[in-house]
Amino acid sequence: MNVRDNATLGRFELEEKGLIVFANYHRSGQHIVIPHVEAAPALRGTGAADRLMSGIVELARRDGFRLSPTCSYARIWFRRHPDAADVLAGVAR
Repeated sequence: MNVRDNATLGRFELEEKGLIVFANYHRSGQHIVIPHVEAAPALRGTGAADRLMSGIVELARRDGFRLSPTCSYARIWFRRHPDAADVLAGVAR
């Protein structure tokens, strides 16, 4: 998995072609709110944000935290990937 948790900046990051796509977060225990996802302009339209979100879901499953996406991109991503709903806050496992 290439997604890393940059706790210092409060964001998950994925580096591709020397550029970063990231998702800012706010953590409270095992609950993480994602208010913003952003890709470097050269990565937009390449699927980098999709790969980032998939990696975040993998981290959530591995580490046992729950996600609340408030960013419009992240909310839409979860609607398009119902198989990832198990990591959403408020969803029974």
